Amino acid sequence: MSEPNWLGKETIQAIHSLSLSRFGGDDGLRDAHALESALDRPLQHFRYSSPAPSLFELAALYGSGLVTSHPFIDGNKRTGFIAAYTFLGINGYALTASEEDAAIRIRALADCRLSVEELATWLEANCAKKA
Repeated sequence: MSEPNWLGKETIQAIHSLSLSRFGGDDGLRDAHALESALDRPLQHFRYSSPAPSLFELAALYGSGLVTSHPFIDGNKRTGFIAAYTFLGINGYALTASEEDAAIRIRALADCRLSVEELATWLEANCAKKA
């Protein structure tokens, strides 16, 4: 697999801000190190895992890292989901799942009832290659 398009810190912060403006919540970064760690996780897996992870696994790592490390004061689940969605989008895939199904998966991830691997499998099953 060739190098994917990555999400940067500024993109994640913009996603977080847009999410808060639409859905509400308290603004602010709770832990800058947690944000950096969540953003580095997919990159490290891409560079050092063998075999190389799929785009869906990388998207799941973005989502999981942001959902479970709580880098923001509020809106971590929304930011994690939108980050995974955006990562897939900029790499040629569109999510086909309903908002309700996606919300169920992200809550399960946050509650440790869904693993990163299970999220990756769900993303792959619920995405289509963009035309």
